[in-house]
Amino acid sequence: MTPEIAITLGVLALVVFALTCLRAGPDLILLGGLIILLVMGVIEPNDALAGFANEGLITVAILFVVAEGLQQTGGISFIGQRLLGQPGSLFAALMRIMIPTATLSAFMNNTPVVAMFMPVLNDWAKKHRLSISRLLIPLSYSAILGGLCTLVGTSTTLVVNGLLIEEEQRQHIANGNATPTQFDASQAGLSMFEIAWVGVPIAIAGVVYLAFLSRFLLPERKSVMAQLDDPREYTVEMLVDPGSPLVGKSIEDAGLRHLPGMYLMEIDRAGHLLAAVSSNERVQANDRLVFVGIVESIIDLQKIPGLKPATDQTFKLESPSSERVMIEAVISNSCPFLRMTIREAKFRTQYNAAVIAVARNGQRLNQKIGDIEMLPGDTLLLEAHPNFVDTQRNSRDFFLVSAVENSTPPRHSKAWIARITLLAMVVLVAFNVLSMLKAAFLAAFVMVATRCCRGSEARQSIDWSVLLAIGAGLGIGKAMEKSEAAVFIAGSLIDMVGENPYLVLAMVYTITMVFTNLITAKAAAVLFFPIAMASATKLGVHHMPFAIAVMMAAAASFATPISFQTNLMVFGPGGYRFTDYARIGIPLSLIVALITVIIAPVIWPF
Repeated sequence: MTPEIAITLGVLALVVFALTCLRAGPDLILLGGLIILLVMGVIEPNDALAGFANEGLITVAILFVVAEGLQQTGGISFIGQRLLGQPGSLFAALMRIMIPTATLSAFMNNTPVVAMFMPVLNDWAKKHRLSISRLLIPLSYSAILGGLCTLVGTSTTLVVNGLLIEEEQRQHIANGNATPTQFDASQAGLSMFEIAWVGVPIAIAGVVYLAFLSRFLLPERKSVMAQLDDPREYTVEMLVDPGSPLVGKSIEDAGLRHLPGMYLMEIDRAGHLLAAVSSNERVQANDRLVFVGIVESIIDLQKIPGLKPATDQTFKLESPSSERVMIEAVISNSCPFLRMTIREAKFRTQYNAAVIAVARNGQRLNQKIGDIEMLPGDTLLLEAHPNFVDTQRNSRDFFLVSAVENSTPPRHSKAWIARITLLAMVVLVAFNVLSMLKAAFLAAFVMVATRCCRGSEARQSIDWSVLLAIGAGLGIGKAMEKSEAAVFIAGSLIDMVGENPYLVLAMVYTITMVFTNLITAKAAAVLFFPIAMASATKLGVHHMPFAIAVMMAAAASFATPISFQTNLMVFGPGGYRFTDYARIGIPLSLIVALITVIIAPVIWPF
């Protein structure tokens, strides 16, 4: 063992320990490991920084912008409200949520997909007196399973594909087949749907496993937020636009009956009130729908195409709707407009903010917004420019002023542009018209150019900590290659299990699978890819089955909540314990491992 190998393996051990045991972010830990290797002379600066120019990393960054365009236009948000419906059993509910989740996750980042479905599932569970813990882990896992079906399904597959392109370029040059300038990167790596040979069987097996066995493996638990539910119920009026796709549909078919945390109290139709609204009642143009619910549900209402706040004051605000946010403001006892109606106070003129709902100690306020008298302690839900918070934070008129997160109204008029852009990107990659990187750049450009998302939103959408972690991890992987530490580990594995490529493949998969649940998916991918490639080279077999093994093992993070972002997202709301993930996730991990190790060498022979 050379000093370089010893230093590299020591740093790798420290990095894995830190990722497993410390609270510092993966980006800081991996950057720290890379800096040590750089200072110790194991790796040169050019090689250390090369990871930040990796094609997979750049593609991940650009796809953040594409996903932001879909979110800002509401291109996917309304889909989830219609999918669950009224299933007759837990099995039916799981199938109706997991199949669409897996399908959507195959073509876009799984984080917004899970975020979109979580409130829908929470509402369904409350209505049917079912523990939400029976639903949220299957939701997260189905998103992960769907991400294994296409190249763009997760950032992990994109990163491994970028590494694979670099490996194939290195092999071509080493074999004297091409110079760096002659190598055609567009023909290297994996195509859009190539990993579906392994990913689709895995997704099918995983969904079936979860649908049949999750009820036995997941206990009923209470959410950690169950006793902290927001008691404030707002009364809000929404107007049905004449051109709305809801016109002519029944309340049930329009998806207005079973909204998360909200119910339809009545309809004001040309001055005639329809109370106790039937599910079969047809929506008509210019209906004023009166809802009662919490603030998060009002945000969901704004995401439904064809619905807008019934108050006409929002149209008189100075800033365009795409630049406004929702703000909660509690009226103080020194407000000069106490005992005056909102209309009499000319609230919009005074504050450049429109009142769209009012909450008062749990009371039902049946008046129209403009007719409500303002009393001390009333909580107003406002639509205003974000600077309202800064200008009124210290005002004597309000006790408390706070912005509601993620409450900017979606740009529904541009939703079709965002959907077509996503579809075009997938088609261009699927038919090899453009590489994944070029198609992602084009899609992101269209999103910004058509104002599906603004430039500032595009910049803010990029998760720089993820990119730093990937780039630093790639640098450490390069150090393992340059120091021949990867070859050393590969040789040790082969000495342990023999020169049977199937056993070595299984061993590489197992090690990657274990560490992806202890650290993170992307870190495991970039750290163990060089070992996989060195194993294939030492055995003298084709490298592709080993690349697929690392890709699947790293992306299939089921056994712990810390290994993948969607697992963490459902941890608190589901009231889960660490052991819940192990109980249901370890068998699923073994199923994925078995399918991968069997199928990969068949599709890509040794």
